[in-house]
Formats: sequence, C-alpha cells, structure tokens
Amino acid sequence: MTAAAAYEVREAHAHDDRDACFAVRREVFVVEQNVPAEIEYDAYDETAVHVLAVRADGLPLGTGRLLFGDDAVGKTGADASVGSLGRLAVSKAARGLGVGAALVRAIEDAARERGLTAVDLHAQTHALGFYERLGYAAYGPEFPDAGMPHRAMRRVL
Repeated sequence: MTAAAAYEVREAHAHDDRDACFAVRREVFVVEQNVPAEIEYDAYDETAVHVLAVRADGLPLGTGRLLFGDDAVGKTGADASVGSLGRLAVSKAARGLGVGAALVRAIEDAARERGLTAVDLHAQTHALGFYERLGYAAYGPEFPDAGMPHRAMRRVL
C-alpha cells in the first residue's frame, strides 16, 4: 500500500478480483476506446496472471495481465522464456497516480516468479513513451490492433 495514493497492487486470484479486472478493461477499452467486447475478452483470460490495482476503499483502479508458456509464444517470437504483458488499463480517475507503472512492475515480478527472462508487449503508439520510461524498447514495424496503431516492445528482466 502506498501512503500517497492509498492503493495496492496484487495478483487477482479471487473471483471478485477478476471481475474487477474485467470491469476496468470494459471501462477503458470497450467504452472509452470502442474496442469490441468480443475481441477484448479471450480464452487467454482463463490462464493468464491478472494483476489488480485497488484503492483502500475497494475501488478498482487498474489492471493488466501476463501470458506465459504456450499462451505467450505466439506473441513473443516463439520464445518460451519471454512473457507477454497485455490488457494494461487504468481508469480515467486514477491516471497520473503511478498506477500504470505499479501494474507493469507487478507483472514483471510475476514474470520473474515464473522464471521468465523478458517481457514483451504490444503498445498503442501514443503510449510508447510511458513504456520507454519503464525500460522497454520498441522493435519491428507499426501494426494495427483493434483498429489502433501499435508497436511491439520488450524489456529484459
């Protein structure tokens, strides 16, 4: 728990925590960014590690997920030692509080705990600077995902 922002970041194990993760994703991706719900939620949600940022009073602030093993190889150049960070979302009210960075670090910690050596992600191009400040480097060409421009990025752990 951080005193300044009064939130904590944890792995979402309980059913209520997972529901909170999905609610934040709906708010950010489906409502704000008009991503169709049928592509926002996928089979990887069942096996991913989900992290949740939650305020002291229980309000969910943000979420993200880590794919690893067979689920990640299609997103990481077939390298099983690399995890895939995705679905990072912070509610509008919580932006600027450090929640996104805290979620990324929690996902990296989960990757280390699973023996991974690096984390890849597909960043919306407007967010490249955010990830660069956290140590990620872009590679490869820009590509569309859910109708928005993205770039692949990686950070060695």
